[in-house]
Amino acid sequence: MAEILPLTCVSTRLDASAKSGVLAQLAELYRGSDVGLEPSKIVEVLAERERLASTGVGSGVAIPHGRVPGLRGVRCVFGVHREGVDFEAIDGEPVHLFIGVLAPDGQASQHLKALARISRLFRNAELREALIAAKDEAEAHRLLVQADEGASQA
Repeated sequence: MAEILPLTCVSTRLDASAKSGVLAQLAELYRGSDVGLEPSKIVEVLAERERLASTGVGSGVAIPHGRVPGLRGVRCVFGVHREGVDFEAIDGEPVHLFIGVLAPDGQASQHLKALARISRLFRNAELREALIAAKDEAEAHRLLVQADEGASQA
């Protein structure tokens, strides 16, 4: 996880009141990576996927994702919205945890592997609760990296 989610792309302070605002906040987090796209372009990519169906997968988690031409590998951002926000999740519950995923266009297998890896991580209710309660970005990042390393060794 550390190789696709740098600490600079983590926020424990998402506060937008609507889906579009959350997507914009996630797009801003990509400034901490090497994606090389303006946040407005990233919002377009994520919103285009959201128009097909919500990426709110339930249990307070959403995985907004999309493909970008010329990207060098999968890149992620992570955000915590402590109050939760309506993201049209499949279970109808507010979403607190957002992991944005951008993958290279034409690399469907890389994209799907990243989504599967992330989905497995967020099935863990204890991890979800710990992330919502994380005191800061460093703690949230550490929790994600440790959970991913534990899942990789299992």
